Amino acid sequence: MRIVRYLVGLVVFLGLAIAALPLSAEAASSAAIRALDDVQAVTKDFAGQNLVRAEFANARLEGANFSGADLRGAVFNGSSLKQANLQGVDFSDGIAYITDFSGADLSNGIFTSAMMLKSFFKGAKAANADFSFAMIDRDQVLELCKTASGTNPVTGVDTRESLGCP
Repeated sequence: MRIVRYLVGLVVFLGLAIAALPLSAEAASSAAIRALDDVQAVTKDFAGQNLVRAEFANARLEGANFSGADLRGAVFNGSSLKQANLQGVDFSDGIAYITDFSGADLSNGIFTSAMMLKSFFKGAKAANADFSFAMIDRDQVLELCKTASGTNPVTGVDTRESLGCP
């Protein structure tokens, strides 16, 4: 009988101890990601900012200035970055799905291992950018190849080679 009472007491104690422990919100959610959903930005000047893992969903950022911003792991989903300035950004491991980069300046940017599927690059400037291991639809790669030239000043990678231009 003593053993049963001891075991029941132990189970109750452990149950209460576990229930009292705080659980991390980051463990099972995206709480660590800063979301900027449905942005009608008051300011469109993000130059030089740390936007690591930021999320932009359905954001209207036409003409926005992201020059020199740290966008590693950032997400643009269904966003418009027409005519945006992305000179010198680091968008490594970022995701841009169904995002319009038409007329955007991607010069000197680092887009290594970025997933940029179903996105549009008509008239985008890609001089000195590094797209190594980036996933871009083939027709859009050809669009980028129209303006691709030079070597990325940070990575030393040839832009046309990183895109696999013909």
